[in-house]
Amino acid sequence: MSEPYTLIPNLLEQIAVQSASIVSKTVYADDRLKAVTMALDTGQELSEHTAAVPAVVHLLSGKATLTLGEDTHVLGAGAWLRMPAKMPHSVLAEEPTVLLLLLLKSQPA
Repeated sequence: MSEPYTLIPNLLEQIAVQSASIVSKTVYADDRLKAVTMALDTGQELSEHTAAVPAVVHLLSGKATLTLGEDTHVLGAGAWLRMPAKMPHSVLAEEPTVLLLLLLKSQPA
């Protein structure tokens, strides 16, 4: 028997931007990956922080300023980035924005 798969036909239908808010929803999690959608209204910010594991961010819609270490990028829908564990980063929504965050957990030994 093959391993089951997970299909989400449209991630943008899983979460909606809410006025003056940041909303997040875990859409998948197992022992190696956690996938979270996040919706940020214009002006909402995830202040500088770090993650204990490497992460991938994919902007699904909108426009945001991402600061990664000392670098700042204004990115739109379709942007994709991978960052190592413990990299300081922040996100500021320049307009209503939805992103997919993938947290890449360590593989079992």
